[in-house]
Amino acid sequence: METLQVRSQEREQFIDITEEVRRALKRLGLKQGALLIFVPHTTAGIVVNEGADPSVAHDVQADLQRLVPWDQPYYRHGEGNSPSHSRASLVGSHQWIVVESGELQLGTWQAIFFCEFDGPRNRRVFVQGLAA
Repeated sequence: METLQVRSQEREQFIDITEEVRRALKRLGLKQGALLIFVPHTTAGIVVNEGADPSVAHDVQADLQRLVPWDQPYYRHGEGNSPSHSRASLVGSHQWIVVESGELQLGTWQAIFFCEFDGPRNRRVFVQGLAA
């Protein structure tokens, strides 16, 4: 298993970690199978989406902000970050990526994003290969 270190700079931020995941795949030496990318945090997630146009990540963040606003009177969680937990639940804590000939099988425009919902923080991302 490889562990990536990610440092967010903002409260909410999508960080493209595709190249870091590619380097982790090389270190793992996996040629055929799948790569699990897992975030062990309850206020962060992982998503695969378009990486060529940065406005896509911005738009997804804006949609999540509209779906789960910060100022709801019904939140009970004492830390005050309930929206972060809800957004992380919507995005999910992991992604599986197919590996063929030692390469990630992402689409032309796809990238892997670490999604921060309660930053800035130092975070970890676990990368584990599963051989076919």
